[in-house]
Amino acid sequence: MHVLVIGGGVIGLTTAYHLAREGAEVTVLDARATGLGASKVNAGWICPAESAPVPGPGVVLKSLKWMLRPDSPLYIRPSLEPSFLRFMFGMWRKSNARDQRAGFEAHLRLAADTLGIFDDYRADGMDFEMHTAGLLMAFTDKDNFDHHLDNLDLATQYGREPQVLHGDAVHEREPLLTDAVLGGIYFPYERHVDPGAMAAALHRRLVAMGVRIVENSPVDAVEHDGSRVASVHSGGNRYVADRIVLAAGAWTGRLSKHFGVPLPVRPGKGYSVEVPALGLRSAVNLWDAKVAVTPFNDRLRLAGTMEFGGLDEEVNRVRVDAILRAPAKYFRNWQPPATKPAPMAGMRPMTPDGLPVIGRLGDLENTYVSTGHGMMGITLAPGTAAALADLVVRGRTAPALQPFGADRFRGVQRSLPVAAR
Repeated sequence: MHVLVIGGGVIGLTTAYHLAREGAEVTVLDARATGLGASKVNAGWICPAESAPVPGPGVVLKSLKWMLRPDSPLYIRPSLEPSFLRFMFGMWRKSNARDQRAGFEAHLRLAADTLGIFDDYRADGMDFEMHTAGLLMAFTDKDNFDHHLDNLDLATQYGREPQVLHGDAVHEREPLLTDAVLGGIYFPYERHVDPGAMAAALHRRLVAMGVRIVENSPVDAVEHDGSRVASVHSGGNRYVADRIVLAAGAWTGRLSKHFGVPLPVRPGKGYSVEVPALGLRSAVNLWDAKVAVTPFNDRLRLAGTMEFGGLDEEVNRVRVDAILRAPAKYFRNWQPPATKPAPMAGMRPMTPDGLPVIGRLGDLENTYVSTGHGMMGITLAPGTAAALADLVVRGRTAPALQPFGADRFRGVQRSLPVAAR
């Protein structure tokens, strides 16, 4: 069986790896080099315990307030485009406790074997930086702290063993925290990786396994034959495969139109910036500031913001500066670097309900999709890839995939194929 995987981010690369492990012949097709964008510049967290969907209680009101601040962690570029309005209405409808909790549990099920699969990657020769010191959520606002205690039963149920830390206890866990931090939640089993190194290791392993990787080759047309995709055209080349997996990250919404099944996947831009190491004991979520802090061996990465706009990776320096200022309230003696470090930007694939889209693509018999993982790409990639490989190769749909089917958007997505032949 020959499988064409469109997209060389962390979702596409892990999918290609699991397909190759199942014995499939695999070709990976990427519009640029593999492992770039959001797959490279994210915080690198493996954090099932922090995988609640973006839409949730109070998100809409908070978003409206943030829109008045140029340095806010969220920006939504206004638009009257119908697809944009449908997306935002869909997000508003899902911004409630019931749906967020259901989505959180769905993510926890999908990530149930994540840590074991990461260990398998390392055992199979993939060399990348990985840390196992856990994740600390730090709070300076009591209401935010109390709100997060409500869903800890789910984290406990799925084996994350959260530790609630009040007052001195949170400072004992991380001595660099200031007195402004009134509490925290520590998850001992969460990990973090250098995501760029992980993507590079996946690429090298795929090549060693005989997977063909074609870079700098964007898709420009799709040829249909009834209910099947006959071929994919890119850069003057025609690719024919038994199965096709569309895993193009934030670009999946645009590319899905070529397949006649347009998906409501929009880009949510995030930034990261790196500074000298600080000596933290673990990764820390500055929750009130919406900034992720990731300690690597030789540097510290700060990541944050969510910008709903176009498919561009231009940097908004105002928001980057806000990311650099945020740790001052949380860490003792924090000073932004005198020389401003070069920021990085990446486009996260976002869906209206905050859940990924995984499974068959519409009514196409030989085409599948894996996208919309938002800020949870590293966390959900292994479970997604393993389950999708089983579906592609054997036709078996794992129970964990049930909440993520593309058909949940069927009422708003159907249109004629673009460039069909």
